[in-house]
Amino acid sequence: MVARGRSGEAREPREPPEEILSPPGYSAIPIKFSEKQQACHYLYVREHRVREGTNSSWPQKRTLFVLNVPPYCTEEFLSSLLSCCGPVQSVDLQEKPDLAESPKEPKSKLFHPKPVPGFQIAHVVFQKPSGVSAALALKGPLLVSTESHPVKSGIHKWISEYKDSLLDPEALRVEVDTFMEAYDKKIAEEEAKAKEEDGVPDDEGWVKVTPRGRRPVLPRTEAASLRVLEREKRKRARKELLNFYAWQHRETKMEYLAQLRKRFQEDKQKIELMRVQRKFRPY
Repeated sequence: MVARGRSGEAREPREPPEEILSPPGYSAIPIKFSEKQQACHYLYVREHRVREGTNSSWPQKRTLFVLNVPPYCTEEFLSSLLSCCGPVQSVDLQEKPDLAESPKEPKSKLFHPKPVPGFQIAHVVFQKPSGVSAALALKGPLLVSTESHPVKSGIHKWISEYKDSLLDPEALRVEVDTFMEAYDKKIAEEEAKAKEEDGVPDDEGWVKVTPRGRRPVLPRTEAASLRVLEREKRKRARKELLNFYAWQHRETKMEYLAQLRKRFQEDKQKIELMRVQRKFRPY
């Protein structure tokens, strides 16, 4: 379609700008979910650098810092996406930037970590520094879902997640038993280490305080607190001197008189009830 101005002259359509806006210091890599998609999503990348004197768990000159990673892009797919720049050593996805690498837990076939909602950041470590240079020079667009590496989305992804949620009871039992054995072994090692260090001074004479103690700690429950209060009340009652002060004599007499009045009223009610029932025979 040819646009016309006010004078009726035909104007050529404007060409879209080739320059892609990106944050200062970053390069933009366009990616598409599939070949059918027309719009591009942009990853903003730069070489991972830290200030002098700051420690970082990612190697310098071989780590690529990536922003705006979409939710459907996992570590495996991001590694496959950037493998055209060079061999990828590792990929770590995070919700927020951090100087330290997130602790890696042993992967489970049955229990999967909860995915982070929304966009993420990533640290991609290449085996050679040339991989970072090649990634910064990428023009794209790169395809996330291909025939060799398809990415499930929509209803197909939901069906796959539902099938993965159906666990085999026997496999689940084996995995839980394996985890509990490793956990019990870890706790036993920590207790043995704490027992060895309990009461042992170091080279400077300081004694390390460990969770172990001679007296067990009371549980912080309501029942335990009530038991402690009741025990303290009984202890104070044993120590208290009865009828030692004048006010104690007065209170004791007043309580005795109140009990006599109460018994007198109860006896009157019983006698009245027996009179009504004609069972009262005084003689």
